[in-house]
Amino acid sequence: MKFLTTFLIAGSLALGSLSASEPERVIFDTDITGDVDDVLALAMLHTLADRGKCELLAVTISKENALAAPFTDAVNTFYGRPDVPIGVSKTAPHRDSKYLMLAEQKDGDVLRFPRDIGVSAEPEEAVSLLRKTLALAPDGSVTIIQVGLATNLADLLDSKGDDHSPLDGLALIRKKVKRLSVMAGSLATINDNNHYLEANVKNHVPSMQKLAASWPNEVSVIWSGFEIGIAVPYPRKSIAQDFGYVPHHPVKEAYLLHSGPDHDRPTWDLTSVLYAVFPDRDYFGFSQSGRVTVEDDGFTRFAPAKEGRDRFLTLTAEQTARVSEALVHLVAQPPR
Repeated sequence: MKFLTTFLIAGSLALGSLSASEPERVIFDTDITGDVDDVLALAMLHTLADRGKCELLAVTISKENALAAPFTDAVNTFYGRPDVPIGVSKTAPHRDSKYLMLAEQKDGDVLRFPRDIGVSAEPEEAVSLLRKTLALAPDGSVTIIQVGLATNLADLLDSKGDDHSPLDGLALIRKKVKRLSVMAGSLATINDNNHYLEANVKNHVPSMQKLAASWPNEVSVIWSGFEIGIAVPYPRKSIAQDFGYVPHHPVKEAYLLHSGPDHDRPTWDLTSVLYAVFPDRDYFGFSQSGRVTVEDDGFTRFAPAKEGRDRFLTLTAEQTARVSEALVHLVAQPPR
């Protein structure tokens, strides 16, 4: 692992000292179909779980593709957590993929990346899984990381009481969720464009409008805008050099199918994971408190407010270097 070794020689893991604090309980809501940063972010959650820093309670998928849940299950299985429940949306739009076919690849008659979903099991329905997972969690203990469309969380907000909980979606969120870390929008000028329309918002504006307008004021929302991910590209050298400990690696192969060997892919979704699991490690700065609204064209607008629910991430040059180092360590870390 030549590239990772270089980072290690330069200093510590840049992840801060280990503590005995309780791991973050995480639900990962992802559109793991199009971009490959979702795959890197999912790998991070597993390596953070290996470090005892988070517990991956469930994965819910916010775009429709028949291979999305099987692929996610294959990644979970590769990292030693084959039983993490996976939910799929009934309302999400379809998205083609350059890498989900890895779930079907075989060596002879055997799946290259073993999985249960699509073989002997099927995914759950996303909102039902979200409600079940929240109902079973201690009050105020769950961090939701949303790195795709807001379809699942919008549907959760609209949900009624059921066998999992008599509470409606809003009340269940208010009772069980302590924070939402969301990769969406643009809270800064992008290449001289001060009205940049970010994909997670513009590709399903109504659901993000619902999230921004209806999420309970008592549960903080931290937005990682488009500008954060592009400031910290994942180095192609790591993809080339750090994953050779197995003949076939789902993260490396997905990255190469999506981005090829000559591209440093922005780390949009990874930044939301890093903040959510380490909210107090000063990897990022923060805006003042305020409120994000989503306009009809998909533009995210932030208005300061003294006791606002929302803040967005910022980065200094020093923080950018620390975040880059931490992301490489966490993505490239082998399964425990």
